[in-house]
Amino acid sequence: MFILSEDSQRTEGRDAQSSNIVAGKAVAESVRTTLGPRGMDKMLVDSSGEVVITNDGATILEEMDIEHPAAQMIVEVAETQEDEVGDGTTTAAVLAGNLLAEAEDLIEQDVHATTIVEGYHEAARIALEAIADQVLEADVDDDLLEQVAASSMTGKGTGGLTAESLAETVVEAIRHVATDDGVERENVSVETQVGASSNATELVPGIIVDEEPAHDAMPRTVEDADIAILDVELGVRTGDVDAEYSIDSIDQLNAALDAEESELRGYAETIADSGVDVVFTTDDVDDRVASFLATEDILTFEGLSNSDARQIASATGASRVGALDDLEEDDFGHADRIHTQHFGDDDLAFVEGGAAAETVTVFVRGGTEHVVDELERTIGDALDVVATALESGEVVPGAGATEIAIADRVRSEAAGIEGRKQLAVTAFADALDVVPRTLAANTGQDPIDVLVDLRAAHESEGRAGLVTDGETVEIDDPVDHGVVDPADVKREAVESAAEAATMIARIDDVIAAE
Repeated sequence: MFILSEDSQRTEGRDAQSSNIVAGKAVAESVRTTLGPRGMDKMLVDSSGEVVITNDGATILEEMDIEHPAAQMIVEVAETQEDEVGDGTTTAAVLAGNLLAEAEDLIEQDVHATTIVEGYHEAARIALEAIADQVLEADVDDDLLEQVAASSMTGKGTGGLTAESLAETVVEAIRHVATDDGVERENVSVETQVGASSNATELVPGIIVDEEPAHDAMPRTVEDADIAILDVELGVRTGDVDAEYSIDSIDQLNAALDAEESELRGYAETIADSGVDVVFTTDDVDDRVASFLATEDILTFEGLSNSDARQIASATGASRVGALDDLEEDDFGHADRIHTQHFGDDDLAFVEGGAAAETVTVFVRGGTEHVVDELERTIGDALDVVATALESGEVVPGAGATEIAIADRVRSEAAGIEGRKQLAVTAFADALDVVPRTLAANTGQDPIDVLVDLRAAHESEGRAGLVTDGETVEIDDPVDHGVVDPADVKREAVESAAEAATMIARIDDVIAAE
């Protein structure tokens, strides 16, 4: 009796478990060498020849276009980590892969998958308690937030000194949008522009849009600007049906041209009479209307995308107007200053201050397209972790110190757990060691020797991580070196990695239809 179609493929039992675990481990291994301040970069080339150079775990896994369903779960771990806390994607993926490796060893020892899942859940609970115990008893002030930002950015193509200078900009941006109700992270945007050193990156108190004035004679700078946002085409009206007009004389032609000119001039006069200083429109502006507006010293930008128009409206307090006759002063937004700057072949419009002060933009500069792309990803992660740290008020030691402490806690409590579940709890602790071992390997150290020394230092000193200062690598208290991470980054990595690993380990039957 045939239940499945002839084209279906089915893998059962140990073969299914082994196949899924191998796929998950392979994905985790692909990003392992990018972990830490000395992590390496990956060059990803797609079918069209586009190149991405990065060591951001989420970006690497996304660009790899993975199809295996079990491997895709590891990708989802990184995506969840990125969405929730903004950083720690590589840690989460590597931890999930190592949990799968430990589970594979247990399965080969005839430990049932259900027992492994129960042990992993118990170990994850212990790990979360251990993370809470590692939270530093310190006020989350600007200095500590800058350390969080610098720890996130170090090793991601920014350079050590640059990471420290960028950290000040990141913290200033997050402080700008922090309220009593939390951090309005969506009010911080990142804009990139090639053509200068990354040290030229700055914080703009407002927003930046990739637009140029509709006419060369328009002013390049407007102070104390009243702003109108239109969803109107400022050009000659056309009918909805095809029609032909017969002109028999030059007088009729001149009358038609005069009527057209009068219509266009009327648009400009209506805008000028409203008292507005700057106009943004999502539609086109006729060259003659633009010339009339330039004569009135009204700065105008045309062809904005809906997203840019929404952003400007939100930042300036302007209301979008769908008909020119409806334009009133109550619809105006305001900014302290609007100016345009020329960068290479691009013109950018800066909308600064006033109502726009609630929104800030990190203006990222870099020497090449690849540099600014990686800086954009790096600063985006730093903004997320600083926002997370500021909202939670909890930070923990970095440099592998927290993972060493968690593993020690899980391993010590495993002794009190009865049955085979103890093996799974112990395996979870062993899996946590992958973070300090990988950090050691990526700095050129022997992973086993470093792991032994870290455990010894943790026992004697209470806190020890693998810190790097310039060219040297040493075992020391990471807090003394300013290497700290938000506690939520560690929590999310442990929870998401454990969930993915247990889900994959429980699969013992794979049915693939054609």
